[in-house]
Amino acid sequence: MRELTKAEDQVMQVLWKLKRAFVKDIIAHLPPPRPAYTTVSTIIRILEQKGFVGHKAYGKTHEYFPLVSRESYTRFYLNEVINGYFEGSIQNLVSFFVKEKKLSEKHLNELLKELQKRK
Repeated sequence: MRELTKAEDQVMQVLWKLKRAFVKDIIAHLPPPRPAYTTVSTIIRILEQKGFVGHKAYGKTHEYFPLVSRESYTRFYLNEVINGYFEGSIQNLVSFFVKEKKLSEKHLNELLKELQKRK
């Protein structure tokens, strides 16, 4: 799997939400200023080449759908971030957020409870 560009990620977020969509539907769900039809169409074709999107043809019109789940991509992306910025350590990641985002004791306790459930 490859990392998505910002534009590709925006399109995938819409497709994950809608499940199936035509280019015009995707454009309607993108934030203003909305890109041109040809721009979104090009991004979709790139996503197809990368294996993220499939389509069903209705004559010259295509309905697109995700081939990669949001969960699968999230797992991949977070592993890339953890390995690239936190030396592969979840502990370093959590420490970063504790320092930078000043997580409250309540949130830290909730994280600890979640970790204990998974043991």
